[in-house]
Amino acid sequence: MPLVIDPSKSGFEKVLRDYQIEALKLVWSRADDGVTSREVYTHVNDALKEGKTISRASIINFLNSMCEEKILSYEEETCKGGVRRKYRPGLDEEGFKKYLAKSVFESLLRDFPEQTIEAFREALGSKADSFPDL
Repeated sequence: MPLVIDPSKSGFEKVLRDYQIEALKLVWSRADDGVTSREVYTHVNDALKEGKTISRASIINFLNSMCEEKILSYEEETCKGGVRRKYRPGLDEEGFKKYLAKSVFESLLRDFPEQTIEAFREALGSKADSFPDL
């Protein structure tokens, strides 16, 4: 999943759409049992503002892209209609936050190494002394 960052937003909204955030919250909250795409679809559409709906295909595409990135995992189970996936966290919420920060930081270091380190030092302010190797 390519990250598109909007620094003007806060929290997960910097990189995710509202339905994606709701989907991840549900998967994290049901980590032990796992959830199907139908359960995520129902939850997301109930949670979104009135009049707004997300297709099941969009939900499935998002869940599968999260699996490709190892943010989620899945196992297949047999059901009445054939086989379905049950999604579980590959990363918990804290792990996902670290994944986001690391992805952005590595990308900036790759493209602008000196400026990234300088900006990081400035952002840390007096705390930068705790990191002498920076």
